[in-house]
Amino acid sequence: MTEANAGLHRTIPALPVRDMDAAVAYYRERFGFDALHVTEGFAVIERDDAVLHLWAASDEEWRTRADLAQRPVCSGAESFIAGTASCRIEAADVDPLFAELEAAGVLHPVSREGVTETDFGTREFATLDVDGNLLTFFRWTDG
Repeated sequence: MTEANAGLHRTIPALPVRDMDAAVAYYRERFGFDALHVTEGFAVIERDDAVLHLWAASDEEWRTRADLAQRPVCSGAESFIAGTASCRIEAADVDPLFAELEAAGVLHPVSREGVTETDFGTREFATLDVDGNLLTFFRWTDG
């Protein structure tokens, strides 16, 4: 296989949420993101250089479908998908960000004791959005 020099750039995670208005408000109030675009089914939010897309996983028809056991996912936007995603966001300094997000009450239980160092060279902590999507903020360490 020959690889093309594609010149890949940054990625933009897309996270499933049940209620777009509630999710956008949560990201604004708790995480400090600004909303650049919001519709019923899609939002673009940003903070500094980090951009996230939110998409509506708001299909509730699965609750009454007769074939649920055979086909749990039909539309791809079933509400039970919300909260199943994760992303990692690089930050310049995780310590003041940790303090800010700890005060905002969004820490994942694994990070309530503080920022941790990994064996693969990061300092990081984990948070959860209103739906339970996991956002891990990290900084690469030297060496």
